[in-house]
Amino acid sequence: MRSLILPAALLLAGLAQAQFNHAQAQDAAAGEKVFAQCRACHQIGPNAKNAVGPVLNGLIGRHSGSVEGYSYSAANKNSGITWDEATFREYIKDPKAKIPGTKMIYAGLKDEQKINDLVAYLKQFDAQGQKVTQ
Repeated sequence: MRSLILPAALLLAGLAQAQFNHAQAQDAAAGEKVFAQCRACHQIGPNAKNAVGPVLNGLIGRHSGSVEGYSYSAANKNSGITWDEATFREYIKDPKAKIPGTKMIYAGLKDEQKINDLVAYLKQFDAQGQKVTQ
């Protein structure tokens, strides 16, 4: 009986870890649904155009305030930020805290899983708006 307890406990621990890892995984399809709330101001994809906010094609790796044809706030243009996942995650939680003076009027996305999914969705698009494989 004792010889079965340890393997069973290890199995349960492994299943719990797998469930946790799955919950933390990035899901681009779910991220597209999260992006629906961003669509009010931003576009992404091959035909994207600047709107209330700038185009988000090629966001990861891009310098803040650098999309041609978009009128950024001085705070955004002068922030010195190059968008990477960590910086974007911090920004999207509270844009005005990360870049005081930004024009972006969004209270922030607090749900970590939704942020993971949104990042996965945004990362799919290169600077020309084409989907790339990760």
